[in-house]
Amino acid sequence: MNFVISSAKLLKHLQGISGVLSTSNTLPILDNFLFEISDQQLTVSASDLETTMRTSLEIEAKEEGKIAIPAKLLLDVLKNLPDQPCTFLVDDETYSIEIAYDNGKSKMVGFNGDDFPRVPSLDNSNSIRISGSILANAINKTLFATGVDDLRPVMSGVFCQFSPESITFVATDAHKLVRYTRTDSQADGSSSFILPKKPLNLVKGNLKGDEEVQLEYNDSNAVFMFNDIVLVCRLIDGKYPNYEAVIPKENPNVLTIDRLQLLSSIKRVSIFSNKTTHQIKLKLAGSELALSAEDIDFANEANERLTCNYAGEDMEIGFNSRFLMEMLNNIDSMEVRLEMSESSRAGLLIPSDLQKNEDILMLVMPVMLNR
Repeated sequence: MNFVISSAKLLKHLQGISGVLSTSNTLPILDNFLFEISDQQLTVSASDLETTMRTSLEIEAKEEGKIAIPAKLLLDVLKNLPDQPCTFLVDDETYSIEIAYDNGKSKMVGFNGDDFPRVPSLDNSNSIRISGSILANAINKTLFATGVDDLRPVMSGVFCQFSPESITFVATDAHKLVRYTRTDSQADGSSSFILPKKPLNLVKGNLKGDEEVQLEYNDSNAVFMFNDIVLVCRLIDGKYPNYEAVIPKENPNVLTIDRLQLLSSIKRVSIFSNKTTHQIKLKLAGSELALSAEDIDFANEANERLTCNYAGEDMEIGFNSRFLMEMLNNIDSMEVRLEMSESSRAGLLIPSDLQKNEDILMLVMPVMLNR
């Protein structure tokens, strides 16, 4: 099996899917890229068993076949080659691979392509088409709020709810929650599933923003198809918590403030917060917001005052400063609203000016104030 391909073109495609490769594979074959040639088309796959990514490109080849090529070795060779045609000479008997280029050649030993795990086929699947920019936005706005607790795997992914009216993406780690809804994308029927974090990061990294993404899914797997990429991933099995139940409905105390001004202030004040709790206190009275943090163990403290627009009763409430900063960094609007009911209940952070067909709600649980 022999073929000729541009080194830079091949490297670009391999880097697009190399994020799937794991450093702790249980099967040695997973340390390889699977190269398959059919009808002058080269398809390269990478897998970690849970997620598989494929990319396709046109090549010059007279034969068909498949070979597993060591991924790290191949990437290192291509990274150090200037852009030029490379000729791959593959021995189907011994699986030896010779890569010939302008001023030399390199040899390595591959593996039987038939040993590479097969990609699961989707039976009884549903599908939806989403624009790349909407999907990238949904991933960016929710992924940071996913959990890392191995005991609650359902919270380590993003919950997707599709209906004929809208699509909703939800992420929570029990301390913070993000719900992102779009009414300009719809599915034919109603369905819901949980997507793991790793494939979502890989999808986000390969989206250009102007493409259309075909997403197919059934009870156990999901497939993303866009540009020249196909990503197949296993869904997280389990029941997602009833997130609507934790969103407080009555929030009479509303703070409206410039997002960047609040973010800068929290960054400065949080430097002096306790390094375990990261707690900062917000004291609201009239049109003034007082932010404070202290670390009693080291006698560190900081206080700042900001002018704001506040409607509601005077109150004091504590939050984890890191959660607030993450949320403010993932909101695009100039102003934000912090809606609260009382100091022991969750606060809702909402952009003041939303784009058309978009709804974002971020919830953050309070921390008990040290009296």
